[in-house]
Amino acid sequence: MLYQLPDSDIEKFIDEDMPYGDLTTLLLGIGALPGKITFTSREQTTLCCTEEAARVLERCGASVDFLLQSGTTVEAGMTILSASGSASSMHAGWKVALNLLEYASGIATRTHKIVKQVKEVNASITVVTTRKSFPGTKKVAIKAIMAGGALPHRLGLSESVLVFRQHTAFCGGLDHFLTTVTELKAQAQEQKIIVEADSAEEALAIAASGVDVVQLDKLLPEALSLLVQQLRKEAPGVKISAAGGINAQNASAYAETGVDMLVLSSVYFGKPSDIAVSISALPS
Repeated sequence: MLYQLPDSDIEKFIDEDMPYGDLTTLLLGIGALPGKITFTSREQTTLCCTEEAARVLERCGASVDFLLQSGTTVEAGMTILSASGSASSMHAGWKVALNLLEYASGIATRTHKIVKQVKEVNASITVVTTRKSFPGTKKVAIKAIMAGGALPHRLGLSESVLVFRQHTAFCGGLDHFLTTVTELKAQAQEQKIIVEADSAEEALAIAASGVDVVQLDKLLPEALSLLVQQLRKEAPGVKISAAGGINAQNASAYAETGVDMLVLSSVYFGKPSDIAVSISALPS
């Protein structure tokens, strides 16, 4: 099972939407009446944050009757989540739960489609995602890409070593930096050293320096494929990742180049999943 967001986040989501109660339900006088809420897919969807949506409903006072786990792929018309309780509990949790489900499942669905595409081309390739998720949404975004079958490229600046030209500009340039790779690896023996290249010439020099991973940025698949072959010959122990502009339309072409990893951000941005909600009254 994938990780679950902490209770503090669930509380924050609810408080953001209902800081002073539900005025409409209060004025209608329907809060104590029993009912049922059901979430249903309107399209093929890879689910994410069903557990958090359920906890939102429970925190609002409802009882969950049915739940499909994050990572499950469903067809249109399938029930995802259902709960019963008072009208006040269901209306309090309705939109918060739906927003979590639709946004997270949208990311998970886009991720699942790309992972499936590239695995059909190269079963050993790894799809990883960048830290370009919208600020404040990282916990949901990372759970969503994992539900879709990908892994995080980096969770943040604190746990990984990824060197860009913006770093080497302060290190006397790329060529001088590469003379320090052995020392850098000795300092950070638990971390992989990843260095990004902007050209074939840079990639070959970086690979020769003894780094763990060469990251190739914004190379077209045709040029990348030739470079990968050369890197395999000259530095067979170095892993190769491709980054920059990779999406559902070109992921298969990039997978065909023979790289070890695809690094992308595109799955974070797009249409939320289309999930229907029905709320019905039950006999008192």
